[in-house]
Amino acid sequence: MAKNKYNATKYKGYDSKREYEHSVILKLREKAGEILGLDEQKVFELLPKQTETIEIQKKTKIVEKLRTVEQPCTYKADFVYYENGKLVVVDAKGMKTEVYRIKKKLMLFIHGIKIVEV
Repeated sequence: MAKNKYNATKYKGYDSKREYEHSVILKLREKAGEILGLDEQKVFELLPKQTETIEIQKKTKIVEKLRTVEQPCTYKADFVYYENGKLVVVDAKGMKTEVYRIKKKLMLFIHGIKIVEV
């Protein structure tokens, strides 16, 4: 079986067995009408891409063009759904990396969303 960079084994199309098991629970809850709008692997932008204007010589004229300096910073949630009208963002987290901890703080600061960890 394939392992990801944190040594978790891929399981039935999910990054880990923990993520798969939680997806089963959430799908049952959605079917029962307890939650709505279940979505998986939803991407949230934390910081937009950063660009700069550069000038390029084209034969007889100078043309301005945008060049990407930094790619956007994003967070990909394992699961997103609505419960009692409130957006819930869930991460099936095994290892909390430093990057994850920073993105979790940015999600709260920028989007006002507190990530639920399972």
